[in-house]
Amino acid sequence: MHLPAILETQLLWADEPAAQATAEKLAAALLPSPNALIELHGPLGAGKTTFTRLLLRALGVEGRIKSPSYAVMESYELPGSAGGGVASHFDFYRFGDPREWEDAGFREVFAAPGLKLCEWPEKAAGQLPPADLQLFIELMPDDSRRVRAVGAAHLIQGLK
Repeated sequence: MHLPAILETQLLWADEPAAQATAEKLAAALLPSPNALIELHGPLGAGKTTFTRLLLRALGVEGRIKSPSYAVMESYELPGSAGGGVASHFDFYRFGDPREWEDAGFREVFAAPGLKLCEWPEKAAGQLPPADLQLFIELMPDDSRRVRAVGAAHLIQGLK
């Protein structure tokens, strides 16, 4: 059995343009057809939703990109230049019971191809498939972000 290579790297986002540069690199690594599960870890205010918006913009999503805090999931059509398909943005912050997973039909969403971006994945522990990339975002005293990225080699190498 062949296991994919897992790598780790450290990033520093001094400001939003630095996070945007990372989002653009990640978007390029995901092309031509984004099909990955990306987990975003960090406390409230760390920048998980901001990074998700930056990544979706880098993939060509236009229009309003809403936080799925109350809806739990928002989906976006990816343009043909990004391989088409769907990007689904999840926020499991208010997730309280694993049965919500089944009731909401998320098993089918995760079984289908496409990009899945998950905030607060620990709230859905045991329900999510293994992540292709995990971003652990730490808010620093100077408002910069220190990010530990762990995941598939092609995605980590794309971030460098």
